[in-house]
Amino acid sequence: MSDNLVLEHLRYPRGGLDAPREDMRDVKHRLTTLEIQVTHLASTESSHYAGLAIRMDRTDDRLDRIERRLDIVPAA
Repeated sequence: MSDNLVLEHLRYPRGGLDAPREDMRDVKHRLTTLEIQVTHLASTESSHYAGLAIRMDRTDDRLDRIERRLDIVPAA
């Protein structure tokens, strides 16, 4: 009889740790999801910046061509 009681008491702490383990698993999953979203956001931002840089380069090239055609010397 006392063996069952000892086993029951030994099982109790394990049962009490299941809920925090599940909560921690949920927190880890949510953190991973946030990390993925931040990575996507950062890559999207980099992509937009690169696209703007390309457009600015093309605009500079076009402006240089216009200045050459009009024989305009740009101010230093």
